[in-house]
Amino acid sequence: MSVYAVGILVPLVCSILLRNSKRDKRRGLTVDVGGESGYAIRNHRFDSPVESAWEGILTLADLFEHSCKLYRDRNLLGTRKIIARETEVVGGRSFEKLHLGNYEWLSYGEAFQAACNFSSGLAQLGHQKEERVAIFADTQAEWLIALQGCFRRNITVVTIYSSLGEEALAHSLNETEVSTVICGKKELKKLADISGQLDTVKRVIFIDDDGIPSDISSVESSTSWSITSFAEVEKIGGENPVEADLPLAADTAVIMYTSGSTGLPKGVMMSHGNVLATLSAVMTIVPDLGSKDIYLAYLPLAHILELAAENLMVGVGSSIGYGSPLTLTDTSNKIKRGTKGDASVLGATVMTAVPAILDRVRDGVRKKVDAKGGFSKTLFDLAYKRRMLAVNGSWFGAWGIEKLLWDMLVFRKVRAILGGRIRFLLSGGAPLSGDTQRFINICIGSPIGQGYGLTETCAGGTFSEFDDTSVGRVGAPLPCSYIKLIDWPEGGYLTSDSPMARGEIVIGGPNVTQGYFKNEQKTNEVYKVDERGMRWFYTGDIGRFHSDGCLEIIDRKKDIVKLQHGEYVSLGKVEAALSVSPYVDNIMMHADPFHSYCVALVVAAHHAIEDWAVKNNIDFTGFSDLCQKEQTVKEVHGSLVQAAKKGRLEKFEIPAKIKLLPEAWTPESGLVTAALKLKREVIKKEFSKDLSSFYASAS
Repeated sequence: MSVYAVGILVPLVCSILLRNSKRDKRRGLTVDVGGESGYAIRNHRFDSPVESAWEGILTLADLFEHSCKLYRDRNLLGTRKIIARETEVVGGRSFEKLHLGNYEWLSYGEAFQAACNFSSGLAQLGHQKEERVAIFADTQAEWLIALQGCFRRNITVVTIYSSLGEEALAHSLNETEVSTVICGKKELKKLADISGQLDTVKRVIFIDDDGIPSDISSVESSTSWSITSFAEVEKIGGENPVEADLPLAADTAVIMYTSGSTGLPKGVMMSHGNVLATLSAVMTIVPDLGSKDIYLAYLPLAHILELAAENLMVGVGSSIGYGSPLTLTDTSNKIKRGTKGDASVLGATVMTAVPAILDRVRDGVRKKVDAKGGFSKTLFDLAYKRRMLAVNGSWFGAWGIEKLLWDMLVFRKVRAILGGRIRFLLSGGAPLSGDTQRFINICIGSPIGQGYGLTETCAGGTFSEFDDTSVGRVGAPLPCSYIKLIDWPEGGYLTSDSPMARGEIVIGGPNVTQGYFKNEQKTNEVYKVDERGMRWFYTGDIGRFHSDGCLEIIDRKKDIVKLQHGEYVSLGKVEAALSVSPYVDNIMMHADPFHSYCVALVVAAHHAIEDWAVKNNIDFTGFSDLCQKEQTVKEVHGSLVQAAKKGRLEKFEIPAKIKLLPEAWTPESGLVTAALKLKREVIKKEFSKDLSSFYASAS
């Protein structure tokens, strides 16, 4: 056999063997469980759900104290100080820009003392153990210190998104009868604005990160609250220590208010044991997680994904550096030009992200590559194709020395966007597109653990293992969970379906929470306890199991609309398929049961559409003007049709008409949640005239 034949056959055989080994690996195994009949899977490494990975540790308070003693002198909480605030005026609009310094650190020992001091300070202010504390602030070191300080008095913490609207905020505080609120400066103003609607608040503790607010006296004079700075509470507690009163595993640690994608938010009651089960499970999945790792924290701590992630980092002795979505990278909106973003300064090794953030990283890099053009673009495209072959398991792709060469020549600059040291990314909160997942795998050079879970399951459910390079799936069950599919005949999903069992996803295990606060009816609808004592949560999501035991989310019960001629449209599924269009920043599908077609509201991708317009010599006076032009709408609609064909959508699932929107949907606008999920009812109300016109024109 010639050398050339060997050169072709050996890589081919190796590729086939590698792919077969991955395909044959069992990541989840069938398991016999109680409750409603269905098709159930467990993690392949654990016969029964794990509850704690730390011997003798049963609560989050135990875990924090244990780690703070074990890693006393290591860095725990890092914060960047604001050196200067500046205002830039662009196009008549003012934008705040920040000049931030390096990270300043609290050690584990110092953080533990701060939590103890804060705990004692709360008691000295008159807060009783049976009363509840609400944390209504952006993610920062004081947030975690306050949380652990409350736990040391067995105080239940109510978590509220800092972007929550007035009605939802008042509802959350009143329903839980909160007596003490911990907040930031901007949140203090929101509280003051609704002070007349709050029934039980007695004390407000503000986080004085940038000095004492100038309008503090006016807030005090207009309310009956006592207002104290966070630093003052710590000082009082340090001078007057109070003995800890630690919780038990079954005690309620957190009442976490969802971001309210439909109606008023619901408060999910989480015990210490619930959250600890998720931490213990994830710790077994992420490779070599430990004290050498640095975690970049910027997502809302009021979301279970971030709260669980930070407490896990504490549990393994890692360092946590705080940032924000607006200061994350060197080109983020609030970063002063010439100043480094949080990721560049911190050099994190681990981070959590929602798909929207990763999509922006991908789009930003591609925009720069396309803008450079020429040899740079050709080189990038070649490197990407070569690495794509390797990531997909082919030995004909770039491995070994060639991989190192591409990393050094091409991808090193991309990796610098997130600090250059990321070794593992966890993505959750929404489906991650396969295109973005592959981009991150190749350009950032790290595996992505895509997870699936809900607030009601403490973010625990499934998690993809680091060596699983497949896309479009969310992994096998976490070691804390059983995942069961049950029939949903109305939607046409059955566990007997071939070649994969399909049905509604039900999650069971110690991570399944206690229910909704003061909402027994809703709790009884979606939580069930089986004859063996296992607690199950009915998610409303539709999934299917692959042969290796990994789950894929394929539908959502609530998002299904029946059209005039009887066809069922899954809005979420269609949105996910159409989002791959380069012209789409966000999209919401709408279907009316009295019509035979769908329509869509499309938030236009600014740079992609402007680039198209420039290349095609289309005159426009501004982006709003460009979005209204018939040629633009036609171009974007054509792109959506292509994406629909690629996603194998039916003809009736393709939007017949679209409206291009120039302004992004943000939590501040109230159109998406803090986790960037669509608030369908709010959007429908906001754009009711546009939606009505879609159908009126066809009448």
